[in-house]
Amino acid sequence: MQVKQTTIEEQIIVTLLSKLDSIKVKLSVVTSREDVTPQQYNILRILRGAGETGLPTLEIGNRMLEHSPGITRLIDRLERKHLVERVRSDIDRRLVTCKITPSGLEVLDKLQSDISNLHHEVSSTLSFSEKEHFLSLLNRFCR
Repeated sequence: MQVKQTTIEEQIIVTLLSKLDSIKVKLSVVTSREDVTPQQYNILRILRGAGETGLPTLEIGNRMLEHSPGITRLIDRLERKHLVERVRSDIDRRLVTCKITPSGLEVLDKLQSDISNLHHEVSSTLSFSEKEHFLSLLNRFCR
């Protein structure tokens, strides 16, 4: 039986998926130290960036690194942990804005060093110019 050779494109996809999975596992280990998932961590980062005005749930979903159909459930869990709060608009009661709480900001502060170390760890084999080039290639990839 002859083994089919894979194409370079297939090798790229398989390698990307494998490396991404490895990074996700490492990220999960780091975020679990503060009892949040990587998806919840992403929401906290998005809300920190939104500032005091916060964001509507749908906008948070649009900004997620991994689009999840369960954005409402993720926010429910963060709200139960007192890391985010929901504020209903006085003008349009259908509009609910999510905001990060001081406890949510504290979680991000506690994770910052470990997250920075993870970023460095996964890219430490590349020089700065190689990182810039890699990022440029990734941005061109999958347009």
